[in-house]
Amino acid sequence: MGEFLESEKLHQAKFKASSPYFSNAARADGVYKGKSRPFCLPIECAEENLFPEIRQAALAYFASQGIKWHDGQNGKPSNHLCDSQVCCVNFLFAFSDKPDALAKVLRPVFPDIRTMLPVENGQYVAFEWIGEENYLGEKISRNGKRTRGANFTSADAIVMFERIDGKRQIALIEWKYTESYGGASLKIARSGTDRTNIYRPLFRRDDCPINKELLPNFEALFYEPFYQLMRQQFLAHEIERAQELGADIVCVLHIAPDHNADFRRVTSPDLAPLGDTVTDVWKKLVQRRDRFISISTERLFGGWLMGQLPGMRGWSEYINARYAWVQDGTASSS
Repeated sequence: MGEFLESEKLHQAKFKASSPYFSNAARADGVYKGKSRPFCLPIECAEENLFPEIRQAALAYFASQGIKWHDGQNGKPSNHLCDSQVCCVNFLFAFSDKPDALAKVLRPVFPDIRTMLPVENGQYVAFEWIGEENYLGEKISRNGKRTRGANFTSADAIVMFERIDGKRQIALIEWKYTESYGGASLKIARSGTDRTNIYRPLFRRDDCPINKELLPNFEALFYEPFYQLMRQQFLAHEIERAQELGADIVCVLHIAPDHNADFRRVTSPDLAPLGDTVTDVWKKLVQRRDRFISISTERLFGGWLMGQLPGMRGWSEYINARYAWVQDGTASSS
């Protein structure tokens, strides 16, 4: 268990017990993986894991798009207060109908934004994006359907904008919260499938977005979080090739707390010589620098949590209270 996760469990348990955002029923310990835990909600109150002002809209959106809530039951999100998907939705869903506020937040990363563009059903932020086609050749279930948020490479969120030069750009957002990873290879799945065989055709292509000359070997990518980053980068590249949603440029925007030092550890032994952190390594491995951008959650959001975004005071107060670390100093983009 990472130190940041353990500190967040304590904070979230206190937040649940004392904040005005929960019902009395939700303040009880919740059962998660067979154990009663103070940092979890009772299953029947799991929807209270979401910011109250977005709660009903987010639940309806996930249901209408058939999106899977990670660890969720009965169409509700996870009852774990440190859940990463819930964190992503709490931070970003409020911007779904606020393109001007979203542009203000993103301009420090993308200074050439002219205007935000809707992605899905008029929303300016969509979630668990898998692309319009099975670009990565991942196995489809017998019913022939792909599920967003489960069993397929999914970007945690997606935004799109028109640039000053007239080009249309998509950012696939990879969101991290309390994650930390061990050093186990994921090359062979539990089913016995060799995962390298799934993604090798993309890796072998001449236009592969990964620098194969710098990469020691393909198998080195099959350690988390590099395995996720590889798939996200492949997905971004294929969406760009297909000009999905009319996009000219598609990049991966990686957002993670600077406070989570556990996440930064390089888990793949053969990649350790390339850099001190996960994002240091990945920046070197991506062929085009502008196709992978990493920034801390603190730097991206910290400055906007002081009531500077019109119409978002309630969101600002909630984020400040629930994820207090976001205001505890800022970190530089990388």
